[in-house]
Amino acid sequence: MDITEAVENEQITLYIEGEIDGTNADELEEQLRAAADKTDNIVVDLSKLEYISSAGLRAFLMIQKQMKRQAGSMCLVHVNDEVMAIFTVTGFIKLLNIKED
Repeated sequence: MDITEAVENEQITLYIEGEIDGTNADELEEQLRAAADKTDNIVVDLSKLEYISSAGLRAFLMIQKQMKRQAGSMCLVHVNDEVMAIFTVTGFIKLLNIKED
């Protein structure tokens, strides 16, 4: 997994590439938490994400809850069909803020 960060105005966009699984989900959560500490507006671009495991889903859920507590938002964008299928089957499509193309 590779994560690239871009900052524009008050928004941080994280571009995630590769796969999120149990070996790197902690790194994802750390980077999301660091972004949440700097802004109330996070956008996560998943256009190059190939796979996400339950550990990755948990990381997104934890940060989604943190953002709600601080009256901020985290939005997932450019979710491909394979990853959207995982979100749908697991019910996370109802828990996460996903902007469909």
